[in-house]
Amino acid sequence: MNFLKRLKASAAQKVVLLESQTRSKVADLSSLLKDKSGDQITGWLIVVLLVVVSGAVFLALYQSSIQEIWHGIINKMKTVFGI
Repeated sequence: MNFLKRLKASAAQKVVLLESQTRSKVADLSSLLKDKSGDQITGWLIVVLLVVVSGAVFLALYQSSIQEIWHGIINKMKTVFGI
């Protein structure tokens, strides 16, 4: 019986601890949702979008040039190494 009482007390302590941790996390989440510093994240997302779009345009416009340069590099490697 003593074992069961200790087990029950331990479980009750863990439940109380879990409840306090949950309340703390909910408070942290609500303060995060009220925080206005997410504007900086939006700015970074815009920068990433611009880089991706400009990279895609660059690759689309200069695709043939890139292929010619790549084939030139491969041919040079083949002649240097005798492949």
